[in-house]
Amino acid sequence: MIQPLAYVHPQAKIADNVVIDPFVTIHKDVEIGEGTHIASGAVIYPGSRIGKNCKIFPGASIGAIPQDLKFDGEETLAIIGDNTIIRECVTINRGTVALGKTIVGSNCLLMAYSHVAHDCIVGENCILANGVQLAGHVTISDFVIIGGMSAVHQFVNVGQHAMVAGGCMVRKDVPPYTKAGRQPISYEGVNSIGLRRRGFSSEKINEIQDIYRILFLRGNNTQKAVSIIENEKPASTERDEILQFITRSDRGIMKGYSSKRM
Repeated sequence: MIQPLAYVHPQAKIADNVVIDPFVTIHKDVEIGEGTHIASGAVIYPGSRIGKNCKIFPGASIGAIPQDLKFDGEETLAIIGDNTIIRECVTINRGTVALGKTIVGSNCLLMAYSHVAHDCIVGENCILANGVQLAGHVTISDFVIIGGMSAVHQFVNVGQHAMVAGGCMVRKDVPPYTKAGRQPISYEGVNSIGLRRRGFSSEKINEIQDIYRILFLRGNNTQKAVSIIENEKPASTERDEILQFITRSDRGIMKGYSSKRM
């Protein structure tokens, strides 16, 4: 299934049933899992580890060295999970000595021209729409959707089940289960539609909404809101996830909703 006009380094490890179209370039120290299809013009660089049943479209670049002046040629990885779709001209750089790897999880969709920089971690079941740009050391948790043409600042974290509107400049952390938009990035509500689609009950969604009302809508600063949530809301997986995300945030979380924001 490897076309004769493709270049595959003899040290690359290619599993069974992999389709490699003409004019693909695959370098040494590459591993590709069963059933993956790599389309014409894609380039897979050393250190790339691609899972099973992935689809990589024309012009994609996987595992190129980081766009980081501190990079000194260290051996690092770019890891792609199973069943992930990487569309046209997507770029995924491998890691630096800081983390040693860049990771994109399973069942993700990275739309055309999106970029995942060095040492990023993208969880499972995530969607990066067209032109999304992730700077270095960004962490995107599971089931996150980021709208087209959004840019995420280095070291920012986006919590699980969050949704970021298109065209956003994401300079602050986005807590789990939320919708984020506007400029500067602000709370737009709970991602209730996404949560329902993933099996969250109405009672659980209401619980999450009550927590974020305390945090974002009642005029509390973050420290006071955290204290109220800890004292007034019973422990649950979702409550604890939100509190841990907030207390571990190094960059600080996004602002609450305000009708004065543009």
